[in-house]
Amino acid sequence: MAKSFKMQHLKLTVPFLLLLAFGFACTPNKYISKKELRTVEKIIEDSPVFSQQFTGFELYDPVNKISLISKNGHKYFTPASNTKILSLYTALTTLGDSLPLLNYIETEEALYFWGTGNPLFLHPDFDTGSEALEFLKSQNKPLRFVDQNFKDTRFGDGWMWDDYPFYYQVEKSALPIYGNAVRFTLSSDSDQLEILPAYFTGVSKEGINSNWFYINREEYLNWFEYHIPQNYNGEPITKEVPFITSEMTIRNLLSDTLKRKVLPAPEFSLDTFTQWETLFIPMPDTLYRRLMHESDNFIAEQLLLMCSNKVLGYQKTITFIEYAKQFIFTDLPDELLWYDGSGLTRYNMFTPRSLVTILDRMRAEFSEERLLEIFPAGGQSGTIENYYGGTPPFVFAKTGTLRNNHCLSGYIKTDSGQTLIFSFMNNHYKGGSDLVKKEMEKVLRVIKEQF
Repeated sequence: MAKSFKMQHLKLTVPFLLLLAFGFACTPNKYISKKELRTVEKIIEDSPVFSQQFTGFELYDPVNKISLISKNGHKYFTPASNTKILSLYTALTTLGDSLPLLNYIETEEALYFWGTGNPLFLHPDFDTGSEALEFLKSQNKPLRFVDQNFKDTRFGDGWMWDDYPFYYQVEKSALPIYGNAVRFTLSSDSDQLEILPAYFTGVSKEGINSNWFYINREEYLNWFEYHIPQNYNGEPITKEVPFITSEMTIRNLLSDTLKRKVLPAPEFSLDTFTQWETLFIPMPDTLYRRLMHESDNFIAEQLLLMCSNKVLGYQKTITFIEYAKQFIFTDLPDELLWYDGSGLTRYNMFTPRSLVTILDRMRAEFSEERLLEIFPAGGQSGTIENYYGGTPPFVFAKTGTLRNNHCLSGYIKTDSGQTLIFSFMNNHYKGGSDLVKKEMEKVLRVIKEQF
């Protein structure tokens, strides 16, 4: 009898001890009453701002695994840069802890190399990734650049053709260099432009009569015109203008930077080689922070190209997206209508509850501390620096804005210590987004204070 009693006692106490040991991970979130939920729902329903547009809102409790509020959570909205949440999750799961810098094969005749899609190569805003440049500098054999693994187009499906001169629509490429943009910097005490990369100095000239600092590029040529106002003594100005990428342009830029000739590889076929080497560095979270804090479209697109390069062996965004939908974004509540990495195209359409599901998976698979560093913090950083302020911050989320569309999806820390997940999607409002943001802030502050 004593033995039997001890066995029963162990069966009861071991789970209890485990709960004591891991209780913080297992403790359910605070009970949220129907009255508290109804308060938030009523703010949304009675809003004169939301009533004039299409609004979707999903609020989710990741500990108890229940949807708390769903206002049109099943309906499709244009996500704009909320698309970068998908790009982030895809890169985190596909690339892991290593960033591929460069692919190469060494033969008796030359070193053949080609791009992985790595956006850091000679990017002026990053102090990592220089290993690829040093590697090329160290080679004694002729350098031959291969461009056969890029099977994509310079722009994504549905991008605006006339946005070609703006930094937010930089061209995609297999081997980006200098961020695929020319940086023009005008200091406060000089009428001389600093042009980076210097290679483009020879194709840039003053030729526009204007009252302000202005840069323009020919649509189909890497030819830049600029104007510097007379006796300029204002704040330093930096403008970035995309350049047209091509196999020849990349070789010329590399040759100018390396101070040695980079040759083409016209007869080289990747299909004839089954193995090659890849130069890696540890994945820097600074890349992901730039993606989310500054909503960098260039980095978003290149991340998907890097994933494509790793999984498919070549770079084509839409083909890799189909792969990701089948093998990464499985069992979502609704199908993803997904066409690019950045959210520039209006072809993208997601539901709020699908975005919440992805954010929930991300939190389950990666540490919350890391994610809250990567996402912009309300009142402190990124695209929500001027909204949702608090000490400490309580909103960590990605914005998405196109004309007449504004979305915000991410994590909210409540005063009771909970972390909830939300997606707020607003489409087809008139005018600017300020009124929409202020109305969203009302809702999120109530959740923060009462839940």
